[in-house]
Amino acid sequence: MNKAIKEAIPKNLMFRYRIPCHRVTKGKKKPIELGEEFRVQSFGDFEDQANFADVRIGWADEGVYVSVLVKGKKQALWCRETAILESDGVQLWFDTRDTHNVHRASKFCHWFLLMATGGGPAREMPFINTLKINRSREQSPALNKGKSIVSSKISKTGYEISAFIPAESINGWDPNDHQNIGFNYAVVDRELGWQTLALGPELPISEDPSLWQTLVLVE
Repeated sequence: MNKAIKEAIPKNLMFRYRIPCHRVTKGKKKPIELGEEFRVQSFGDFEDQANFADVRIGWADEGVYVSVLVKGKKQALWCRETAILESDGVQLWFDTRDTHNVHRASKFCHWFLLMATGGGPAREMPFINTLKINRSREQSPALNKGKSIVSSKISKTGYEISAFIPAESINGWDPNDHQNIGFNYAVVDRELGWQTLALGPELPISEDPSLWQTLVLVE
């Protein structure tokens, strides 16, 4: 293989990561603080990505808990409910059937976007929404149910955002029969750049579930 071509291929394309995701035993169907054991490593380090966010995720029969802490900002957040893909925020992808041999999303695939501010009439409220996945073979019937809950804290150097996404909003959520969940995340910041789970935005990570990794639901 030509050396230039070889160097252009992302290193993380050669690996499939399996990430343990621990059960939340004290959840109350609302955003909660997640401990160190819930932290998700960023394999984007291998692609020389910036590493500015602490991402944590946990599961329960009732749904998924997420918390993200962003540090190192010098500029104010830029978040607009009317321009969510251009805003500072957190993007999450789930595939409740963990399918890696197809390139188009199914009804079991979901794309969530969280912002620490920018929602509401005064654009000061935290915000969560689901997005349609481009080229999806069929959209999830759970799309736009709007039952997720999000909260945030903003400081001079960053922000913390926490969310609870209920099982009703994740089509196919069944921890008893499906412990492997396709998963990807991207923390996007106009000042700090992109931090992803593994592969970056140079590849179609927002629409191709074969590029996502695997969360393994453990106790």
